[in-house]
Amino acid sequence: MNAGRPITEEDFQAYVDHALDERRREEVEEYLSTHPDAARRVAAYTAQREALRAALAPIAEEPVPDHLNLARLVEARQHRQARSWLSGPGAGPWRNIAAAVALVLIGGAGGWSMHGITAGKASMNPESMLTQEAMDNYRVYAADAVRPVEMHAGEQEQLLRWVSQRLDRKVAVPDLSASGYRFMGGRLVATAHGPGAMFFYDDSSGNRIAMLVRPMKHDGDAPMTEHQKDDVGGVTWCNRGMGYSLVADASAQALHPLADEARRQLRTKI
Repeated sequence: MNAGRPITEEDFQAYVDHALDERRREEVEEYLSTHPDAARRVAAYTAQREALRAALAPIAEEPVPDHLNLARLVEARQHRQARSWLSGPGAGPWRNIAAAVALVLIGGAGGWSMHGITAGKASMNPESMLTQEAMDNYRVYAADAVRPVEMHAGEQEQLLRWVSQRLDRKVAVPDLSASGYRFMGGRLVATAHGPGAMFFYDDSSGNRIAMLVRPMKHDGDAPMTEHQKDDVGGVTWCNRGMGYSLVADASAQALHPLADEARRQLRTKI
């Protein structure tokens, strides 16, 4: 019986993975409806899960190379063990085959699944990687009509204190109201290079833009560069070791004046 059993972090993870039975799922949903902090955390888990799924989707569709085919690897392993099978202890080959299968499952499935990510990342420069992270997070959170941010504009001071502490760097947000964009708030997001802060703005028509901020590996500056991937454009630059990427469902060229204004303000605030 699930009734009366406390809701735990494992329940949250199972809820995100759709692994709960119907009754327990209803209990978790009832708990989340009265615990907003937990609901925000579960929403973040869900967004991260969907972002990872979207990132891996193209790789998952690729055929597994012949040299990583599990059946062929096991067959080859069995042939190599044929002589020792006859002369060695009976249990030895079974252990060897089991080890081979385990290594294939770990190395083949894990390594091959990640090859596209590591190869792709290796070919990117730091600013391009920052832009990709900004675009990925933008696609996840900008479409959220309920809670695109964790802390709203009215909590700006607390938000900046929080993200500055997590990034271990002073963080500021530009005021883009003169360009028609209202500050909505922000959130922490996960990137391949540690936590980042993402700030959202919208205009009177509900169009949203976002700026991802995170420390870079180098302490210098980098000029503005424009990036475009499908319908999402971005303008990225670095200032004193901090990376900034302004992204939106728009052309990079259209975003450039906003990025210029954001950079101008940030240079005076930090």
